[in-house]
Amino acid sequence: MWRFRTLWSVTSPLRTPAVVAQPRVHSSSGPQRVDGTIYEFRTYRIQPHQNSAFLKLTNEKIHLRTAHSELFGYWSVEYGGLNQVFHIWKYDSFSQRASARAALAKDPTWVSEYLSVAIPMLTSQDNEVTSLLPWSRPHMPPQEGGVYELVSFQMRPGGSAVWGDSLRSMVASRDAAGYGKLLGVFHTDVGLQNRVHALWWFESADRRADLRQRFLSDPGVKAAVRDCVVHLEVQKNKLMFPCSFSPLK
Repeated sequence: MWRFRTLWSVTSPLRTPAVVAQPRVHSSSGPQRVDGTIYEFRTYRIQPHQNSAFLKLTNEKIHLRTAHSELFGYWSVEYGGLNQVFHIWKYDSFSQRASARAALAKDPTWVSEYLSVAIPMLTSQDNEVTSLLPWSRPHMPPQEGGVYELVSFQMRPGGSAVWGDSLRSMVASRDAAGYGKLLGVFHTDVGLQNRVHALWWFESADRRADLRQRFLSDPGVKAAVRDCVVHLEVQKNKLMFPCSFSPLK
């Protein structure tokens, strides 16, 4: 999406107008990726009576899918969405993803043993392509188990040039104070624009609730939140448990 800022000035017809520096025009409101790596976020909604069967099938057949590209994480959503799974796939580039998808479509075992069985169990599929923010790096949780929180921020139009610093300060203040383990901060490249996702890890849902109450009363975090919320339109989250085959457990 192209965004333009137009500068209008009124000048006398007898005077030469001053040269005004033209604003920069960006082809995207998001930050530039430091490399070609992309992370595809996928959300599947499952028919309620098929939830257990879908998870069992996926556990048994996921190796057919990971033979073609890298699985970053796979979770079952427990709070903030019912009968959902959320998974992240990592690719070196868009072309690598295209090659992997083409290979999957030609894999008869994948199609017959998984795809043709799993698709009827679903009610919808959504995806978006994201990249890590330049100042964020992926991290592993300190131990297996626990609960993961995906916090999604819908920021106001303008891109990271407008809200990037305040968002970073808000997330960093919480992370530095130990109110959860930050695993990565992602910005949407393809999908709803000006959206940022922060992936957190906690020892348990109760531990998360306790830490949340503490950081909401922390003066440093509160100040960072106040600076950021002026750029925020919508915020939502979901709590998820990792599947047994997920690299992030």
